[in-house]
Amino acid sequence: ATGGRELFPPHDRREQPTADKDMSILRVRPQGALFGTVPISGSKNAALPILAATLLCDGPSVIGNLPRIRDVALTLEILAHMGAIVEEIDPHTYRIDPRPALPQDAPDPLTEEMRASVYFLGAGLGRWGQAQIGRIGGCDFGGRPIDQHIKAFAALGATVCQSEEGVLCAAPALVGNEIFFDTVSVGATVNAILAAVRAEGRTVLVNTASEPHVVDLCHFLIRAGAHIEGAGTARITVDGTPTLRGTSYSVLPDMIEAGTYLLAGAITGGAVTVDGVRTEELRALLDTLSEMGADVDCEAHRATVFAAAPLTGTAITTRPYPGFPTDLQPQMAALFCRARGEGSIRENVWHHRFRYIDELSKMGAYATVTDNVATFRGGALHGADLDATDLRAGAALLLAALAAEGESRIHHAALIDRGYESYPEKLRRLGADVAILPDAGA
Repeated sequence: ATGGRELFPPHDRREQPTADKDMSILRVRPQGALFGTVPISGSKNAALPILAATLLCDGPSVIGNLPRIRDVALTLEILAHMGAIVEEIDPHTYRIDPRPALPQDAPDPLTEEMRASVYFLGAGLGRWGQAQIGRIGGCDFGGRPIDQHIKAFAALGATVCQSEEGVLCAAPALVGNEIFFDTVSVGATVNAILAAVRAEGRTVLVNTASEPHVVDLCHFLIRAGAHIEGAGTARITVDGTPTLRGTSYSVLPDMIEAGTYLLAGAITGGAVTVDGVRTEELRALLDTLSEMGADVDCEAHRATVFAAAPLTGTAITTRPYPGFPTDLQPQMAALFCRARGEGSIRENVWHHRFRYIDELSKMGAYATVTDNVATFRGGALHGADLDATDLRAGAALLLAALAAEGESRIHHAALIDRGYESYPEKLRRLGADVAILPDAGA
């Protein structure tokens, strides 16, 4: 009746899936300045919790503007493994029917590839009062504890067992409570909301994350019938409701993808326009680029950065939204490597996120790291054989390679696929020469 194509037939749904370990290599041959317009895809960071949240609904939901990226595909596969019916309506729209789903373990080969698998804990607790996932994965840039997630679950009445094999949560009943987060955490805020929307009574969350993708999740849940106030502030109130209805929803645009393409234009001395964005969410980046000497033309849903003259280094500090996003700091580091003078980054969110600097050094970049501060001195870069250590680090190496002298090859390029839809094609539209090579043919 929906006209969709079921991605995972019923006879496959309970089988243990095996994640594809893509060992592809990205070849980059610099072609000078990049020019043109890039259409921005849906937000990875909003899509993943919203897809997990469909488990909380009592009927099917249709989620649109989903980016065609690896993490979305993995999330859909986890849903199907749990028994949900997943149908493709079009390449960016999926219908999720959670009614057949069961609270079974999401397996390691899927969960260990992405951090967002942790959202199935909150969704499972909210739906069934129990949840279990395998080892939590995601980008490796130091310890990423889930202590604040556990604190929230415990406050709502759940018992949590964490081991090397995974995480198990169970609660005879979830009851609303006041929860104060010791640190601002997007993941813990999301999981607390997922668990609280069908809990009994009122939950008050204090010191919450205000990122746009947290707000987008709340908007989806409100459309499904949840009672949530304060999204986008440091205090969120959730009045539990026993049922949520399936609904239709379109994911917001990806501000990190947009920022990355603007930086691609800036690092090559070109002019790139991003289309279909919420430019107010890019204010921290746009203000920084303007301070560095770029010309910024900004409308409500389009932004252009012109960088014909060399930019000048500056100092940035990553902070929770609306501060400078940690997911754009590696890309900004690449720009600092080509800017005049000195630039510095104080990383206040993930203190071990500078592993990519060793790779930039292979290209001739000058950088030093002391505690959580990295300092860069701009200069020429040369092509090199590089290893992407995580998603955003891979994007940073790609930007540096676009502005280097000579060819670069970035190994483990599949990490970039986790967050950027069709990025080789989008870059080629701007004039770049990039190609994915199979490992064996490299």
